[in-house]
Amino acid sequence: MDIENRGTDHDPGSDPGHEQDIISILSEWDYDPASNVRKIVGSDGISKIQIRVDQGAFQGILQLNLDGRPDGKRPHDVDFALDYYRTSQENYREKEDAGRFELNRKSCQELFDEGSRVYGRYVFLLQLKDYDRVIRDTERNMELFRFVHRHAAHEEDRMSLQKWWPYVLRINGTARAMLKAGEGQYDESIGIIVQARQQIAALKEVDAEEFHSELKRSGEALDELERDIQDSRPLSEKATLEQELQEAVDSERFEAAALLRDKLNSL
Repeated sequence: MDIENRGTDHDPGSDPGHEQDIISILSEWDYDPASNVRKIVGSDGISKIQIRVDQGAFQGILQLNLDGRPDGKRPHDVDFALDYYRTSQENYREKEDAGRFELNRKSCQELFDEGSRVYGRYVFLLQLKDYDRVIRDTERNMELFRFVHRHAAHEEDRMSLQKWWPYVLRINGTARAMLKAGEGQYDESIGIIVQARQQIAALKEVDAEEFHSELKRSGEALDELERDIQDSRPLSEKATLEQELQEAVDSERFEAAALLRDKLNSL
């Protein structure tokens, strides 16, 4: 995620005392790479994510809205630019003798920017284990990928986002699998991982380094996630008794072993 350097209308030569110094916030929130994201409710009553950043000489805090556009803007007076262009496409299609609806370079760039901002949010939402919102945001970006690929006027724009399909499918699958695992539905969770792996394998090849590196990385990450979920699955009653029986035999507690063997035989 790019860190934007957003300026202000403040005149560098004017009195700096009117600017708000965030040093008090930074001093209260020590940087910890393992715990650098938190949820807050802003002074405007809107739920947000704050990310503590420490990059050498640069220290600061990024802030994103939890819902709607991460930057809180309403492009074209709607929640998302994608919503505006989808409505434009639908209205255009209803016109008589309407030709092909196309997104020009400027429109595509606006959508690319929006997709990047949504991506920047779901990376942090995954860290917070807010899986429902991760699913929401990844699905929105997948819709954006499809829309641009279908309607961009220029080939370069049509293909620009295709290289990120392995990544967005992996993150979406991870969030859905973790939700099911958290509900104790381990078979369903593993099924989601298998499905995500199949979707990624079925993708049409894109001639881009990012596509191939994400293809490999996503496969490895999903394999690791499947192992972790399998390891976290509670043992069945039979498996638990078998484990306890083996421990009793190994420690030569033969009377306990006989009782455990009887329990196993009664199952």
